Amino acid sequence: MAHPLIPQVIDLATPVAAQFNLEVVGAVFQTNQSPPVLRVDIRNGDADTGLEDCEKMSRALETVLDDADVFPEAYVLEISSPGLSTLLTCDRDFVSFRGFPVLIQTHQPYRGHHQWIGNLTGRDDQFVQLNQKGRTIKIPREEILQVQLYDSPA
Repeated sequence: MAHPLIPQVIDLATPVAAQFNLEVVGAVFQTNQSPPVLRVDIRNGDADTGLEDCEKMSRALETVLDDADVFPEAYVLEISSPGLSTLLTCDRDFVSFRGFPVLIQTHQPYRGHHQWIGNLTGRDDQFVQLNQKGRTIKIPREEILQVQLYDSPA
């Protein structure tokens, strides 16, 4: 479960990232650390995400978070690249990995299943579509917990 301040952090971080042609792809607040660690994952829209991207984002976001007084206690801000994630989260991921095997997990059973495995055929405003042994399966987006690349067991 995400920390309740994460949506506010993402709202503040998104325009900061956009200034540098970066995209915020996730954030986690690790309260089990001392001091707690706020990790914000970014991705460069044009090239591999580098150390320079992380440094620029860190300096700019630190100022914005301090001015907004989001966290009353001390914390560590960590900006990183998610690397090659197996989770598909943005439109670009769903286009890039069309035809690849994916595992879709749903919040609750959909048509009796919590998990669906098949080749990704597309995503629109309402559904994520899979090809499962020649059959098209449409799973409503509001039912989906996550979509990830699937490496089938050998």
